[in-house]
Amino acid sequence: MGFPLSPQCLVLYLVLLQVSFANVCWGSRKLAALYQPPPMVAKYHKGLLLDGDLRVSVIWYGKFTPAQKSIISDFLLSLTPQQTQHQSPSSVPSAAKWWGTVQTYLQKAGKKQSRVALASQFDDESCSMGKLLKRTQITELAQKLSSGPGAGELALVLTAQDVAVEGFCVSGCGTHGSVGRRPFIWVGNSATQCPGQCAWPFHQPIYGPQSPPLGAPNGDVGADGMVINVASLLAGTVTNPFGNGYSVGAAGAPTDVASACTGSFGKGSYPGYAGELLVDSGTGGSYNAQGVNGRKYLLPALFDPTTSQCSTMV
Repeated sequence: MGFPLSPQCLVLYLVLLQVSFANVCWGSRKLAALYQPPPMVAKYHKGLLLDGDLRVSVIWYGKFTPAQKSIISDFLLSLTPQQTQHQSPSSVPSAAKWWGTVQTYLQKAGKKQSRVALASQFDDESCSMGKLLKRTQITELAQKLSSGPGAGELALVLTAQDVAVEGFCVSGCGTHGSVGRRPFIWVGNSATQCPGQCAWPFHQPIYGPQSPPLGAPNGDVGADGMVINVASLLAGTVTNPFGNGYSVGAAGAPTDVASACTGSFGKGSYPGYAGELLVDSGTGGSYNAQGVNGRKYLLPALFDPTTSQCSTMV
């Protein structure tokens, strides 16, 4: 049995206990503040990459306006623009410099640069497979595109805003995969289905911080949102076309080079805030890259393997 404490001793004991507890808590906070999670790294798994000439065949599934087609086509043409002999480096579209981060991955693996070009374009305005597609039908469309006349090395399946695709909005805004050894990308127009998810930051987000939407650089929320997703998936496809190329992050949860920087477009970005961007004084559209034919685009940040950080255009 312990000795009973006098009131004075009891007060002193409680004070000392409180001070000791405060020191423990302060020490814990200091340790927590000092802890930094290990940086993400890009790991190459020695698989095939899409280097060299990369001709893209596009199928426009459903109704797309000529303006929407040119927004997306011009983006692809901006990545590897045709240069004239007397063209200065400063006149090269900055979208090509964004693509330079992807080229860094190829260079580190000892591969050739990837030169993007448009091979062929096909219209399926009548929606030959209907307007409610399963993922397997997206694969079928990609397979037909890859085996068609003038087919390129990469099939790009784009579905219109009134075409519903299995898992669209719920599990993603698009995807990349392969049919045999032929890679493909699918992206949907989310203007009327889930713009708050797949066309952010050009639309109010469906969850999280409710910051005001930004102006779409080409005046089309759906098409400008598609450019973001096409850009992200194209970077992921070139650096990891068959699942054994480059991956970023922990071995148990690897991700692609653009997916590692989701939601980041400019310096100072954080969840719900796209970052510091340029604004077109005439249209009010927000952008971070310029393309051919006077185009302006908002392109996602890419994970830079040389700095192990998300690289933004501005």
